[in-house]
Amino acid sequence: MAPEYGSEGIVSTSGDVYSFGILMMETLTRRKPTDDMFTGEMCLKHWVEESLPDAVTDVIDANLLSGEEEADIAAKKKCMSSVMSLALKCSEEIPEERMNVKDALANLKKIKTKFLKDVQQA
Repeated sequence: MAPEYGSEGIVSTSGDVYSFGILMMETLTRRKPTDDMFTGEMCLKHWVEESLPDAVTDVIDANLLSGEEEADIAAKKKCMSSVMSLALKCSEEIPEERMNVKDALANLKKIKTKFLKDVQQA
């Protein structure tokens, strides 16, 4: 839930973008923001943020990389790192600093195109 919704009850597309960012992180990590591992200052966003760009494999669901050839794994790692970066941009605490939904979609399309190109070249 977007911080401004929880504290002020403000509903907006910016809040939806925040939720979308969190949802992307949940999907790729198989972790919820309410997971027991997130206590004190540690939260899903900080955990993901600390892993980028070099340690994305430490936070993504290992099932997403299993059974793949090395070249495909490299392409997946790049793709997931890009998606996680996008998720963090979508889930900025301050609404004005968040990406808008059209830019988020455009970025997702670019990530998909790059991933497909990388897989074909492998």
